[in-house]
Amino acid sequence: MHAYRDQYAQLFKDGQDVVLIAISADPVDTLAAWAHDDQFQFLLASDADLSVGRAYGALSPRAPVTNRNLFVVGPDGKIAYRAVPFREIDPTAYTELGAALEKLTSPQP
Repeated sequence: MHAYRDQYAQLFKDGQDVVLIAISADPVDTLAAWAHDDQFQFLLASDADLSVGRAYGALSPRAPVTNRNLFVVGPDGKIAYRAVPFREIDPTAYTELGAALEKLTSPQP
């Protein structure tokens, strides 16, 4: 989450034409405190019942643990990019994410 925060302006164009929603199984109050304390510029949503995790195949075989997955949903509502699992410590993962976002947010000829 800190990498998203630190690269928010570059990767997510400061939220212009992109909405970033991080979904976690943590309770709402925990996420709200974390977002406030760490000054996240994006939304955090609670999936306490794991329904979103189930729908996107993010549950680990060791449920109720969730995998760190990343999905980019295009304006048409379809998944335009997926990283399953997302390699958050690999810098190339952010390069790939940036390219996927650029493709979606750039004017098409």
